[in-house]
Amino acid sequence: MLEIAEFISPTPSPVWKLALQAGVNLAVGGLPFDSLRPGERLGDLAPLTRMKQTYEDAGFELRVIEARPPLNKAKRGLDGRDEEIDVVCTLLESMGTLGIPVWCYEWMTDFNWVRTNMATPSRGGSVVTSFNAADVPENLTSNPPISEEELWINLEYFLKRVLPVAERAGVKLSMHPDDPPITPIRGVSRIMRTVDNYQRLVEMAPSPMNTITLCQGNFTLMTEDLPAVIRKFGKKISFVHFRDVKGVPTQFEETWHDAGKTDMLACMKAYRDIGFDGVLRPDHVPTVEGDSNANAGYSAFGRLYAIGYIRGLHEAVYAESQPS
Repeated sequence: MLEIAEFISPTPSPVWKLALQAGVNLAVGGLPFDSLRPGERLGDLAPLTRMKQTYEDAGFELRVIEARPPLNKAKRGLDGRDEEIDVVCTLLESMGTLGIPVWCYEWMTDFNWVRTNMATPSRGGSVVTSFNAADVPENLTSNPPISEEELWINLEYFLKRVLPVAERAGVKLSMHPDDPPITPIRGVSRIMRTVDNYQRLVEMAPSPMNTITLCQGNFTLMTEDLPAVIRKFGKKISFVHFRDVKGVPTQFEETWHDAGKTDMLACMKAYRDIGFDGVLRPDHVPTVEGDSNANAGYSAFGRLYAIGYIRGLHEAVYAESQPS
């Protein structure tokens, strides 16, 4: 059955206590970038073991790692990519040893998610992040353009290296979509931006470990029927970001979970119907009165509303499938 988790950074913060107080003890975690000891690499077993123990000592069970070692050389097919991929292979082996079943990664070259306004006014004076393609800074990257086909070739090379390791370790690779799902951005192509391209992904490497992070905020910009897409990919979905937006791929803003373009109830029913048995976490919440917008989209108080909203949907939908 679907379970509710929260992104919990490896460094303790108020969110640690707030999540537990809201009844969430499943963690989507990062990586120990700031706690490596001399001679250790990011994917090594020892630092990952310490990080996992820190979560457990606080009362959390670590279900997903949603952070990546450096991978831009691998994405661009540059010298040094094999060394980057070696670190990923070690990470997957360490995750398998520790029983952490899902690694959320992405194939966004040079820069990750892009927003052009981090404080767009929203309901009741709250603020959200937004994107307008016309406002993307020209100096977003200093790297040369790269084509979509180059990205596909480099992704295939990457998957051929890492999927056998993932299969032995029992760890699912869970591909996050491009955010925003448009191409190119300042000359840099993006490929994980359409439903058809996700179909190409699962077909190019037919492994049970080659799976999808269904980030609703991005997928709802790719389709007019998100519940149908959830049903289409079914068991290939290993992790869910439950969020919503309004607008179109070239101009949109984040929304409160109950105020976007998506039928969130229908999505929850779709996860139930496909038998999704991974974790779902809220994502990109508004910043509300009394909270800081320093980490826009991930403020503490907004997560409480999101968790409550998701829990209500979850209990209502899954109660329907229980005998009366």
